[in-house]
Amino acid sequence: QVQLVESGGGLVQAGESLRLSCAASGRTFSRYHMGWFRQAPGKEREFVIAMTGSSGTTYYVDSVKGRFTISRDYAKNMVYLHMNSLKPEDTAVYYCAAGQRGLRQGADYWGQGTQVTVSS
Repeated sequence: QVQLVESGGGLVQAGESLRLSCAASGRTFSRYHMGWFRQAPGKEREFVIAMTGSSGTTYYVDSVKGRFTISRDYAKNMVYLHMNSLKPEDTAVYYCAAGQRGLRQGADYWGQGTQVTVSS
């Protein structure tokens, strides 16, 4: 059974940093794109950032450029979202995702989500 389990969400102040973790199990994800989506209250879920499985290339939405980075531990089937200079508009439920295609097109697997709240 495939599972993606996020952790690390919480309440922070604007300008602070936070790291989210995602533990993947049930299969090997080394060739999968893995990354993160988020959904703010009253909005649709949106793609945030991801990393390819083969080359480790990162791609992301413009609103997080220069602030968010992603890393993977292929041996441990882990993926991390490093969020710096957080803004109140980053407040959302963050979802870990994995897919065989680029995640901008959607994902094959989803985590349950972890809440990130940024106060001003």
